[in-house]
Amino acid sequence: MKLPELALRLCVIPLAVASLWEMASNSQADDTYGEVKFSNISGFTYLVGINAVTAAYALASILLSPFKSFAQYDWLILVLDQASAYLLVTSASAAAEVLQLARHGDRDVSWGEVCSYFGRFCGKATVSLALHAAALACFVALSILSAFRVFSRCGHPHSGADADCSDEPKHAQEQGK
Repeated sequence: MKLPELALRLCVIPLAVASLWEMASNSQADDTYGEVKFSNISGFTYLVGINAVTAAYALASILLSPFKSFAQYDWLILVLDQASAYLLVTSASAAAEVLQLARHGDRDVSWGEVCSYFGRFCGKATVSLALHAAALACFVALSILSAFRVFSRCGHPHSGADADCSDEPKHAQEQGK
């Protein structure tokens, strides 16, 4: 694993854990309107779960990277980096939608905004979403780096490059035939 990739994976862990913690510890009570917790809102619960998954994956990929046998799984790393990025996108959009409704409401269906009553809750949710977006940016960069590593070694499907993408030199493959 090269230094930029390692640095991005190391950045993802505290960003995802901080986002998770900020949201998971988010609750606020009001005498008039009751209590709101992150666990009451499915979009926020999804964000917490995806943060946990991506932080665990980033940590596992760092811990497994020194092993030589792990290097042969570049395609798997590419797919998992892509999947992590997509999961972060979907959870960010779910949480952003909920936050948008909390801040502005939806007059067409008579939903009022609630952030004027639960300002601290909305503030912590915004911080969590910003940290989540930073983790997403890291995974987008990781996906690009993973794709570059795979396709620079293997070539794209129509390039005529060796399709098996093995690390074994070509002359050694020919001798084995």
